[in-house]
Amino acid sequence: MASMASDGPGESGWFPATDHVPSIRELAAGRGPRRWFIAAGISGLILLLSSGWGAAAGERNPWVNALLWVHMLVFVAVFMVGPPMGWYRSQRFKAFLALGFFGISVAFFAYPDAAVGTTWLWTFVSVFIGSQGHPRTLALAAIIALSGGSFAINAAAGAEPANAFSQAATIGSLGLMMMAFSRQLATIRELRQTQHELAALAVREERSRVARDMHDILGHSLTVIAVKAELAGRLLSIDPDRAAAEIADLEDLARGALEDVRATVGGYRGINVLTELAGARTALAAAGIEAELPGAADSVPATARELFGWALREGITNVIRHAGATRCTVTLSARLLQIDDDGAGPSAEPGTLGAAPAGDGRVPADGLPAGSGLNGLAERAAAAGATLELGRSALGGFRLRLSL
Repeated sequence: MASMASDGPGESGWFPATDHVPSIRELAAGRGPRRWFIAAGISGLILLLSSGWGAAAGERNPWVNALLWVHMLVFVAVFMVGPPMGWYRSQRFKAFLALGFFGISVAFFAYPDAAVGTTWLWTFVSVFIGSQGHPRTLALAAIIALSGGSFAINAAAGAEPANAFSQAATIGSLGLMMMAFSRQLATIRELRQTQHELAALAVREERSRVARDMHDILGHSLTVIAVKAELAGRLLSIDPDRAAAEIADLEDLARGALEDVRATVGGYRGINVLTELAGARTALAAAGIEAELPGAADSVPATARELFGWALREGITNVIRHAGATRCTVTLSARLLQIDDDGAGPSAEPGTLGAAPAGDGRVPADGLPAGSGLNGLAERAAAAGATLELGRSALGGFRLRLSL
């Protein structure tokens, strides 16, 4: 029998009622309806070729014979076109369509020599009803009625009980299978529609994030640039050296703002102290840790933003995973990044994480435990000419301090 396939919204073999009723050409453009047309056409062709009514063609009136074949062609055509047309319509339309198709099948009883085979056509009627998406009770009742009616008619006509039961079971089982398959397609369609809605929601949230970051971060940077530009303009005639210094700061701030734009629009793909601040705020909140974070990072030189970003990522990761802290404070300036927590603090065991050697408390990369993420951070700091210090914080926990 004919089958359907669901391929997503607009291509599924299962459609809700809609104000727009598609034409046959529009239906043929959809993958689900097109597959139904092909499968139903093959089923109809098999029916026409295997029908036993042609054996008695020579005994019938030629006009009656021609009418019978026209009748068969109409039956097959409605079977091919009816269900896809009903997928877009109301339940009332589907019910009238099913009743009409059933009426076409019942009309075959008017041919005396075709009456015995007419109930086999109810297999197609059962599939037709099961594919339309009627309410469960209505579809089940219709399929059971077709199956029971077939058995009763064949039994009354003197057919073998086994043959009568076989035909009734075929009608019922195919109808119920198509009914279950159609409902599965409906579920798949709803899931895919939900996926599209979630994707649209994600796009809206991303747009909101970009707008928020542009306002909160880039807006602040541009405000500072405007103030410094105004100050440099006033100092040009009064103190040229200081004006030159302000202009140099402006150049660095502009580069930083450009990095902010790239990080924000690029969806936080790179490592940047600006993006890591936003990530740290979200991660600490999710972990239930009270956070004190700076609201902007425009004071950090553009050349140091990546290094500070790596340090912030590593420090916040350690606070969340290892410190057992309830509070975390991040201090950020042009030459300093410091992360303090109130957790377990550094271990007193030699050679373990946070066991700072005597002296200035600086921890070289080779003094960290193997495999520690701080090893890579220490190497990055050394390559940039920065200093990485680990020790106990004023909050009683662990401190990570990166200074230029």
